[in-house]
Amino acid sequence: MEFLLTVLGVVLILEGVPWFLSPATIKKIYAQMLVLPERHLRFFGLSAMLCGLLLVYLVRG
Repeated sequence: MEFLLTVLGVVLILEGVPWFLSPATIKKIYAQMLVLPERHLRFFGLSAMLCGLLLVYLVRG
């Protein structure tokens, strides 16, 4: 449980850095994402999950 909470904390830190450093840029990126088809967003999400899974496998495997 300690490991899971540590990982969650690191993820929240990494997610918060762009919002802290350049909120205007993040808002522009989100606005651009609104016009993308859902299938592209799903593909990006799947790609991110698979890259994360591969990274965990390589490090912990």
